[in-house]
Amino acid sequence: MATVIFYEKPGCINNTRQKKLLRAAGHQVDDRNLLTHDWEPQTLARFLQPENRDSWLNRTHPGLKSGDVELDLSQPDKVLAAMCHDPLLIRRPLMEIDGHCLQGFDAELLDQLIGLSVMPDGDIETCPRSQHAIVCK
Repeated sequence: MATVIFYEKPGCINNTRQKKLLRAAGHQVDDRNLLTHDWEPQTLARFLQPENRDSWLNRTHPGLKSGDVELDLSQPDKVLAAMCHDPLLIRRPLMEIDGHCLQGFDAELLDQLIGLSVMPDGDIETCPRSQHAIVCK
């Protein structure tokens, strides 16, 4: 079975459910605090899909939802810097599995990569506490 380095927001309902699925499949989960990790743009970029910048952000971030934080996705270096400065902007979880760096919990991809014994029932990535999504440029 695989060892999954799992960067999470401690206390996140979905991150707890995601780790439970990984452990149920026999994988070892090495929990790490996403919010206190010392992120650098080049390190964080390994987890992100450059062709899909819209997927980088935690859409439930209070500043994004209120409009107090504005990020221009056409300027990825500035977005990465902002994410490193405020890790709550990062869409969770980040996972490292045998050299593969992933963002988000794509159950089908994880099943192909390392195997899951049970597929999740419903959406376990979108925060159940979020009221509405935001739109970035």
